Amino acid sequence: MNYDVIVVGAGHAGIEASLAAARIGASTLMLTLNLDHIGQMSCNPAIGGIGKGHLVREIDALGGEMGLAIDETGIQFRFLNTRKGPAVRARRAQADKAAYRTRSKRVLEQTPNLQIRQASVERLIVEDGTVRGVESQIGEIFAAPAVVLTTGTFLKGLVHIGLKNYSAGRAGDFAAMGLSPHLAQLGFRIGRLKTGTCPRLDSRTIEYSALEIQPGDHPPPPFSFRTRAITQPQLPCHLTYTNARTHEIIHGGIDRSPMYSGVIQSKGPRYCPSVEDKVMRFQDKTRHQIFLEPEGRDTVEVYPNGLSTSLPLDVQLAMVRSIEGLERAEIMRPGYAIEYDFSDPTQLMPSLETKLVSGLFFAGQINGTTGYEEAGAQGLIAGINAALQCRREPPLILRRDEAYIGVMIDDLVTRGIGGEPYRMFTSRAEYRLLLREDNADRRLSPIGARLGLLDASAVERVRAKTEAVRAEIERLKSAVVQPSDAVNAMLAERGATPISQAVKAIELLKRPELTYQALITIVEGGPSALNLDEAAELETEVKYDGYVRRQAETVERFKRLEDTAIPDWLDFSGVTGLSTEVSERLTRIRPSSLGQAARMPGITPAAISLLAVHIKGRRSSSATV
Repeated sequence: MNYDVIVVGAGHAGIEASLAAARIGASTLMLTLNLDHIGQMSCNPAIGGIGKGHLVREIDALGGEMGLAIDETGIQFRFLNTRKGPAVRARRAQADKAAYRTRSKRVLEQTPNLQIRQASVERLIVEDGTVRGVESQIGEIFAAPAVVLTTGTFLKGLVHIGLKNYSAGRAGDFAAMGLSPHLAQLGFRIGRLKTGTCPRLDSRTIEYSALEIQPGDHPPPPFSFRTRAITQPQLPCHLTYTNARTHEIIHGGIDRSPMYSGVIQSKGPRYCPSVEDKVMRFQDKTRHQIFLEPEGRDTVEVYPNGLSTSLPLDVQLAMVRSIEGLERAEIMRPGYAIEYDFSDPTQLMPSLETKLVSGLFFAGQINGTTGYEEAGAQGLIAGINAALQCRREPPLILRRDEAYIGVMIDDLVTRGIGGEPYRMFTSRAEYRLLLREDNADRRLSPIGARLGLLDASAVERVRAKTEAVRAEIERLKSAVVQPSDAVNAMLAERGATPISQAVKAIELLKRPELTYQALITIVEGGPSALNLDEAAELETEVKYDGYVRRQAETVERFKRLEDTAIPDWLDFSGVTGLSTEVSERLTRIRPSSLGQAARMPGITPAAISLLAVHIKGRRSSSATV
């Protein structure tokens, strides 16, 4: 049983890695503990959000699957931060959990060059520092020159509910117990992290009439650039809050919390705390938001987003029933915390190949990240690079100025995770005005097409979009808006200064109070045919022209450092002027460029200057010889 690429795991990272490798042309094998749980959403059944939505759009622009999957199976779509700048606007959608899982398995099964098997991988086969394949729990040998590990929370996973705990990769699934110690034997630095999830409620026992309804957007904004429209009907979510009684119950049961009793030592995501953590840390807050999100069309299960907990089941039930609208609610599945092993991501190269073992790639929560979107993005890059390595082609490495995916991977391999699970935020990107959701296709679709992950129609869509935006800008430059009562009423309604003489439409659009959608209602000729992404790109190009140009200039300076490679032969301890501490840090990470070195913690501009002089001097000496 010989393959080009083996992918271990069938979560969001494993799906993208397997599809990418197979679509590029590599003979690919996906191995998973449970064929029925491919694409399982273990936590919140939702895709996207601030920063995360950007990753999904980039996955799609490169030819990945996540955007198409949520468009086909979503039950509520929303556009977030619409009143803020274009850099931080993002899509989010609730998924039909079962439909998402079923679709994911179907797409994998129908993909040429891809075989799926149920097996528990316990050991890697490594010879002379190079991976040769994997061995399963029952002794099956699968051979391949490239292996991608996407193990999620399954490495020595331990589920906690109150002071009770048991081994599991997630509730209902076995943990992988042998692979993590094996990685440690190979020399990988292994750590421990924690995450958690909410109890699931029976919607038939919820009093929805007491709750605030949260509808989706109309029309629903699709994730994929390949989706023409979302046609399936949407379902509403509902909003409620914790209260003083809820907090009292949590305080009363905190001595049986595995986090507060010392049973759990590892760190969880600070930005997504458990409800007991929120209550204990923010005691001045009298309530916390809870979003009740349906898990699908054909199930009564509801996910109470904001109520993640590992308290004992009796405390969970009392806590839930203290909340308005949930007084009679029944818990169908308890919430829990889970601890799991991960590998320090600074042991990876920017291609996501490990430095210790050639041909071995890591993607997803094994790298210390959290979230479906972060996992999917890593899986896509790892799968692409595993396949490219089999073809003896250079890896795909996205820079920080090219994609949020590039920002995330550079953060991981350069800085590590800083002691807690890594999550993508827009604030992590220095060039976020250039890395918007709306222009992900312009940035990345040519790359996807070159790799064979997208067909020629994707490049044509980008060309047509660019032309449509250019033509509309030209129309607005020539269109004149005459002063009138109706025009000035619209301007006043939006807090903009009325006009007393004719003004070019393009000049009005530069006003911060006016959106493109508002402007075209008063422009002669009526609304244009621009879609949501085209309109967003046009508005950004007009309103933020100066900012975009300045960021582009900054990127050019950034590229000069990125383009200065640090040779493999460089011995950092031999660089005159570098302190021992700096030399040791550089030796441990082995940055590939001066730019990457400059972003490492503790590496000063003076150290970068010394490195630059040393590299230039050595190259000059070599050239002279």
